[in-house]
Amino acid sequence: MHVFGNTTFPIVGIGASAGGLEALEQFFRSVPDASGLAYAVVQHLDPTHKGILPELLQHATSMKVMQVKQNTKVQPDCVYVIPPNKDMSISNGEFKLAKPASPRGLGLPIDLFFRSLAINCGQQSVGVILSGMGSDGVLGLQAIKEVAGIVLVQDPTTAKSDGMPRSAIDTGLVDIVALAEELPAKIVAFLQRANKDIAQMLLNNKDKNSLGDIIVLLRAYTGHDFSLYKKNSICRRLERRMGIHQITSIPSYIQYLKENPQELELLFKELLIGVTNFFRDVTSWDYLRYYALPALFERQHDSLELRAWIPGCSSGEEAYSLAITFYEAVETLVPAQHYRLQIFATDLAQESIEKARQGIYSENIVADVSPERLERFFVLENGKYRITKEIREMVIFAQQDMVMDPPFTKLDILVCRNLLIYLEGELQKKLMQLFHYSLKPGGLLFLGSAETVGNFTNLFGAEDDKIRIYRRLESLLQASPVEFPPSFVPVIAEKSKEHGRPSAPVSVQSLTDQIILQQYAPPAVLTNANGDVVYISGRTGKYLEPAAGKANLNIFAMARDGLRCELSAAFNKAVRETETIELKGLMVAANHGNQMVDIIVQALDKSIAEQGMVLIVFKDVCLQPVVAESPPTSDAESIRIREYERELQRLHVELGVLREEMQTSQEELRSTNEELQSTNEELTTSKEETLSMNEELQTLNAELQAKLDELSLTASDMKNLLDSTDIATIFLDVDLKVRRFTSRAVKIIKFIPGDIGRPITDLTSILDYPELAENAKEVLRTLVFSEKNIPSQDGRWFSVRIMPYRTIEEKIDGVVITLTDITSHHKEIADLQTKFQEDTS
Repeated sequence: MHVFGNTTFPIVGIGASAGGLEALEQFFRSVPDASGLAYAVVQHLDPTHKGILPELLQHATSMKVMQVKQNTKVQPDCVYVIPPNKDMSISNGEFKLAKPASPRGLGLPIDLFFRSLAINCGQQSVGVILSGMGSDGVLGLQAIKEVAGIVLVQDPTTAKSDGMPRSAIDTGLVDIVALAEELPAKIVAFLQRANKDIAQMLLNNKDKNSLGDIIVLLRAYTGHDFSLYKKNSICRRLERRMGIHQITSIPSYIQYLKENPQELELLFKELLIGVTNFFRDVTSWDYLRYYALPALFERQHDSLELRAWIPGCSSGEEAYSLAITFYEAVETLVPAQHYRLQIFATDLAQESIEKARQGIYSENIVADVSPERLERFFVLENGKYRITKEIREMVIFAQQDMVMDPPFTKLDILVCRNLLIYLEGELQKKLMQLFHYSLKPGGLLFLGSAETVGNFTNLFGAEDDKIRIYRRLESLLQASPVEFPPSFVPVIAEKSKEHGRPSAPVSVQSLTDQIILQQYAPPAVLTNANGDVVYISGRTGKYLEPAAGKANLNIFAMARDGLRCELSAAFNKAVRETETIELKGLMVAANHGNQMVDIIVQALDKSIAEQGMVLIVFKDVCLQPVVAESPPTSDAESIRIREYERELQRLHVELGVLREEMQTSQEELRSTNEELQSTNEELTTSKEETLSMNEELQTLNAELQAKLDELSLTASDMKNLLDSTDIATIFLDVDLKVRRFTSRAVKIIKFIPGDIGRPITDLTSILDYPELAENAKEVLRTLVFSEKNIPSQDGRWFSVRIMPYRTIEEKIDGVVITLTDITSHHKEIADLQTKFQEDTS
């Protein structure tokens, strides 16, 4: 890891895209001399064009700017630029290049580099986001925050394209938002402040009370106790916050906390380290899918229902990763088994829970989720990915303090990844015992790559030596009592060794309740808002029967004759008005005669079942005995009654046909809708690719425009230079056609603007030099310059010099002819010769 000091240095990663050239120039013009930092620039570049960004940035800084090559070693006070059509990372102080893993328009080079920067530079990582479209860089910034690095973003109001800056700010992880030209000074100031090692000051004997005061302030404001969190982790976060605010003393920061409650909120969020991603440590997830879960299924004999708990779930990626992995593992079972998993995902931060419930994530997840999983378990909406309903319904999110609140119990799976590493050993010990209590025998404990069960090998056995997945053991050793959270003390039934007393009354009550529910509670069905059966309690055969044909678990298709119409109306009303509907005295045609039944239809509250579940309860009603016989009806009345019955039967048949036709139409509409949804997803993907390519072209256009401006200025300089020399100059190509000429040459050869491209032999000259074209060809052939004194028709003399025209690449591309007026010199020489002859005679 690079440490800010005399021998090593931090590396500043800078991500920019469309409109980023101007921001980069503003940034580097403000970088102080000898800052001691290295700067790595990552842009979205057109892979088919040569990069000219290093040349453009060199004008904005005195530091050396270079395009990265494979294994380029990082040096301080240098600027390194990613080459086109390459992914760039950093390892052991050297840049590594690789071919892009994603097709053009879908790559995330900024995320990739920022992640490698976080791994290699740790706490000294610096991530900067400048102007650009999309959300590239968001996941990379999360990785930098996870290792306590610093994140800075250009003020979106000053960016030509504010997509990337706003996406970064929306994560809530950004430390500093400022103008592009202000960011370098803030980076240097922060790093210099961080180098004073505030953490060591907080941990020494003199300032231990100060750390305690800060923890007390946090507990008073948030209600959460951080006293058993690792002090080094807390101090690093405090160090960052003090560095950002440029506060130099710990008492001053405590005073600042007291005066600014919003800083306590920010410090609280920083301590939670709410950073995660899908399928983190993919090898472990593959092991869970192909080995650990199938082994768990083999041990699962009593029920197809499984339970999982994920404490510290953050924004939900870990929970949905488990749901997807479980779903895929169940599909591979032979013979097929319909295992179901209920996941309880909890976190300390309410904001994280709310985000997790939405199940919406940025396009950057393509770096962690395979295309197959994206297509199957996600829906693309407005440039973001939403978890599908079947996966979303497997997870229940809730706010929970794992230290203070009751745990979930009777678990088959417990996932707690990269949370224990931030806790003191005392709290880790309590949680390990609590995890053992919460898991069922043989249940799985899934830890992070940097975590182990420590000394609790009697409680958990490793599934694999290299994978942090453990199986709950029945310990033969006497374990110390489990220390439960203060708000949860379970009643444990024990047998007295002396008196052999029976189980505690609570066990009898639980047993009695269970028997009553199983044998005496009325039959009931739980459905979703569409009437699809989710759960059946008790015997419902008298009221429901599977419909003939393709399996259909819809309540309206399964309802027996006599219930279907009334139940449908009551169901729709209950869902629409969210009230309880009671149906009295319905007559259902059961297998052994008619049965009168009362039905209760209740729409459950959304806080209980977010998707709008409906509970339907059936109660049999005994038929009342007839006290007196009714007078016999006449034959006419009997006939009329039979006609009514036949008409009613016919109406029932017609209604059934209409209902079937309606269901068929609904299925066709649903199929059409799915096709339209698929087409829309394809169009959205094409749109994203087009936008990304447009972004690359904008970047290229900005570079070319800057280069064009530079060339225009250079051309102006050259024109003024040639005009000021008072030397006539003519540029000819290899075919001796005129390419360019100076204004002085017009007075010697009758040039007009339309002569560009004409052979030199077609033009009229005042020179007495018919061999001009032949001499020019000879110079092209031999590459040896020619110089002759040639008279003109008006009595003047010119020195005509013909030289090869060499390009920057040392290629011969014509000749340059210069004509210098030497009339005065020639006259002087002639006068001297005349005088010499007169003297000698």
